[in-house]
Amino acid sequence: MRRDVFQAIADPTRREIIHMLAGKSLNLNAVAENFDVSRPAISKHIKILTECGLVTINRQGRERYCEAKLEKLNEISHWVEQYKKFWETKLDALELYLDELQKKNKINKKRRKHDRKKH
Repeated sequence: MRRDVFQAIADPTRREIIHMLAGKSLNLNAVAENFDVSRPAISKHIKILTECGLVTINRQGRERYCEAKLEKLNEISHWVEQYKKFWETKLDALELYLDELQKKNKINKKRRKHDRKKH
């Protein structure tokens, strides 16, 4: 099964693992100690993160250390950016429309106030 970065961040446990590894590399036991799930469950999460290219595992003696490769998160950033531009354009148009409505309301209020003074 081909995995991508979006699958990696879809799970809150994997997001937390990425967050932990962003600061420093940790061995599998150190990662697992931070969760209330089994070590095999954490190993499975690490495997998915590795398949997605967000984590590498390096052997140092008998230990296996996990290290984050955060460059892969740029894929998410680029994907989000296209929608950010879309929504900024929509929200800017909404802001202009609301400003127009407010101006019209102020003009109408002034007219009504002025009309009341005439009578």
